[in-house]
Amino acid sequence: MKKTKSLPENMQKIICGAISILGFLLLWQAAVSLTGLGKIMPGPAVILNAFFRSFVEEIAGYTVLGHIFWSLSRVLVGYILACLLGITLGLLMGRFRLMEAIFNPFYEMIRPIPPIAWISLAILWFGIGESMTYFIIFLATFNVLTINVYRGTKALNQELAGCAKMLGANETQVFWTVVLPATVPYIFAGMQIGLSTSWAAVVAAEMVRSSRGVGFLIVSGMDLNNIPQIFVGIIAIGLVGFLLATCMRGVEARLCQWNVRGK
Repeated sequence: MKKTKSLPENMQKIICGAISILGFLLLWQAAVSLTGLGKIMPGPAVILNAFFRSFVEEIAGYTVLGHIFWSLSRVLVGYILACLLGITLGLLMGRFRLMEAIFNPFYEMIRPIPPIAWISLAILWFGIGESMTYFIIFLATFNVLTINVYRGTKALNQELAGCAKMLGANETQVFWTVVLPATVPYIFAGMQIGLSTSWAAVVAAEMVRSSRGVGFLIVSGMDLNNIPQIFVGIIAIGLVGFLLATCMRGVEARLCQWNVRGK
């Protein structure tokens, strides 16, 4: 008796995911058609129609791709700044006790504060503009990235660094050949989480005051009582967030193959 070959695991996930999404849409449509939900919530057909039309029809001067571009450009600025400072501070705190003693108490004090809590101060400091948005995105990424790099550096097997020094390596050589390679998986983990939090932060910042971006789409739809437009913004947020996370995992798999294979 021949054994039937099972579907590859990835294909099974795709099929199960497609079935669950289709089932959800059917239940949604049934609830709208058979109950009073349709008075406050349009069906998925209306929402999807509005979403696809938003690729060619402008909303406040931009298509949905234009609004996504503006949001991504803001994320890019704040995210890059946070990566540069967060990775540097995390490595310094994890490697040098003096730097840990100086910065860790202050960092632990501000780390639990959500980025959204800083919006009021950011408006007072920077005004209503792009700088305020960059600042909120920076904080959202900086916190999670710094703690990941810091913990990764602290978790380093000190015997490896000791062996390198016994072989004649100085502190700089130990950092580049032992510390940094061992910390790379933690850096990418922090960058991946930071990218997700920065994407959420830009939406929150744009909802406060902006004339373009996916956060603006949602607030504008609320002001106009346009539920399909609100869902256009929500769907755009979800899809872009998913694509960003997928791309980051792909980059990590390429650059950290030793870590991925060991999982």
